[in-house]
Amino acid sequence: MVKDQEYLEKKASYCLDLAKKLGATDAIVNVGSSISETVNFRNKKLDESNRSDNLGVDITTYIGKKKASISSSNLLKDNLNILIEKCVETTKNTPEDEFNELPEKDLLAKEVKELNLYDDSHIENNDKIKYLSRLETVASSDVKIINTESSFTEDKSNFILANSDGFCKGFKTSSFVVSSVAVAKNDKSMERDYEYTLKCHLNDIKSAEELGKVAAENTIRKLSPKKIGSEKIAIIFDKRIAKGILNTFASAISSSAISRGTSFLKDMIDQKIFSSSINIFDKPDIIKGLGSKSFDSEGVKTETLKLVEQGILKHYLIDTYNGKKLNLKSNGRCGGTSNLYFENGKNSYKDLLNSNSKCLYITETIGHGSNIITGDYSVGATGFLVENGEFKHPINEITIAGNFKDMFQNISLANDLEFEYSTNSPTMMIENMVVAGK
Repeated sequence: MVKDQEYLEKKASYCLDLAKKLGATDAIVNVGSSISETVNFRNKKLDESNRSDNLGVDITTYIGKKKASISSSNLLKDNLNILIEKCVETTKNTPEDEFNELPEKDLLAKEVKELNLYDDSHIENNDKIKYLSRLETVASSDVKIINTESSFTEDKSNFILANSDGFCKGFKTSSFVVSSVAVAKNDKSMERDYEYTLKCHLNDIKSAEELGKVAAENTIRKLSPKKIGSEKIAIIFDKRIAKGILNTFASAISSSAISRGTSFLKDMIDQKIFSSSINIFDKPDIIKGLGSKSFDSEGVKTETLKLVEQGILKHYLIDTYNGKKLNLKSNGRCGGTSNLYFENGKNSYKDLLNSNSKCLYITETIGHGSNIITGDYSVGATGFLVENGEFKHPINEITIAGNFKDMFQNISLANDLEFEYSTNSPTMMIENMVVAGK
């Protein structure tokens, strides 16, 4: 069992009191407990099973505008005494930074919302093994599948965040994640693909049979890919790839990137950066949401932000430190977004496929080719050629490129949004992308 709130609160309070006693003017303490259990299968056989129990503390002390942090997995009293003494001493020898301070008291969360993020259910390893056995049987049923791997992980965690201004809150979370990876081979190629499910509650994960079936189908359909020539063409991004573009957008509007001047979206508040049909939300209070929370990693309350409204950028993601640099108040985004998503578009998935006589449908990108300083985008990719709304054949060994300033203006979205991750997007089409092929 993870440690309860009372235990974590006592440890946090002890750390805060001792830090103040040793000379800290302010302090922040995060005490967390987590348990993770994983079972792995390979080619229909049990590969390994493991469990990890973690208990740790992160302490940040302030002396005026000086600040230092320290962490440990040893919460025994004697170790905490040494740890905090070292942290305070280190703080004394740290240069001052005028932007170092705790969040404003009136911005701190007053309550922890009930968002149904914790499921007390426990699935024994024997039951995980039975589930993965069924999954692997389905995933490997086609003779073209030559290798399968799968895993089932159950995580439970609890934490308390406390500071010297009286804030002391936390909440439990749980997650159940199952992944299935398949490798297929024929006389022309060998391909790999996957499927996975991730939910806060055990009963919400997909069935073993569905996961295995989709993983195998995704892999087999990629066999015998063809090469294509270089051209400018419309590209449709599968939902699991489209969300990556949204993550890049989030990185570009983080207050750390903005304050350093290392984002192509610097000084773009109230400017039109997307087409008028695009709206982007960050909503922290979705029930069972994978990114849901009542406050950020500083304790600042989180509320829904409409980051982009009819194509216009309305907010940056602001924490206390970088907010001070920008002369802006924190909006509860220290540590990043919560549940980030594009609002549904008006076109159906089928309409998107039929919107051009010829386009590419991308199911996988290779490499990290997003530069938030310049906005340049260039990645390797695999997917399918689509003609007149029909998938013709798989393609590989292409590079797709553009600049986000142009790409954002040319985005069209389908109306098939699903909340499968903490960042979610409908199927996305971007016109006039540069493709480098054979």
